[in-house]
Amino acid sequence: MSDVSRSSPAGIRTAAVIPAAGRGVRLGPGAPKALRALNGTPMLIHAVHAMAASRAVSLVVVVAPPGGAAEVKSLLDAHALPERTDFLVVPGGDSRQESVKLGLDALPPDYDIVLVHDAARPLVPVDTVDAVIEAVRGGAVAVVPALPLADTVKQVEPAATPGEPEPVVATLERALLRAVQTPQGFDRATLIRAHETVTDNVTDDASMVEQLGLTVVVVPGHEEAFKVTRPLDLVLAEAVLARRRLNDGF
Repeated sequence: MSDVSRSSPAGIRTAAVIPAAGRGVRLGPGAPKALRALNGTPMLIHAVHAMAASRAVSLVVVVAPPGGAAEVKSLLDAHALPERTDFLVVPGGDSRQESVKLGLDALPPDYDIVLVHDAARPLVPVDTVDAVIEAVRGGAVAVVPALPLADTVKQVEPAATPGEPEPVVATLERALLRAVQTPQGFDRATLIRAHETVTDNVTDDASMVEQLGLTVVVVPGHEEAFKVTRPLDLVLAEAVLARRRLNDGF
């Protein structure tokens, strides 16, 4: 495990914001996606642990579903979390962008680096978290972990009716493409400016920084930082946890 805290510049502090207000409709009816159980523990708790595993992260802000802040606070209180890390729960908004902004607004002033992490990526390794932080400390204003694509990618003309055949427009050059993950890391002032000025074509926080005309850089992601979106993803996540328990000897 890397320890970026040992090489941190004096006074540079890192916080993580986890928007967890989404419903996760592709996982079916029930609790919000972030509160679905994974190996008996809500995915959100796994994601919080993943951020707190980095010794550089001294604060984790969880943005709860609207009306669910008290439930999430009780959930955090019920699980053993690192004492060296502070935790804060704030209510979220109607969109992911609004929820991230509410999380940013709740940060104390003495944090210079902000990570934004999907609650639905519960298994991101700490080395990936640390690599993102290191890149921001190295001068990048926005950093995303990403993986090369294994599949050939086709650009198509979307069908008017779902399920209809779609004509291929182009075959994209796979070597130039990356599948982006989280946590995404930012210079705090840059991310705040992005949220204050960018409202259209928002796919993730890094795309907002891109629209400011600033450079976003990529660091290597990890195959275990996949997003749990569909029921099959839950099966895969359980398998990863089972392998980790076996390797850790418990």
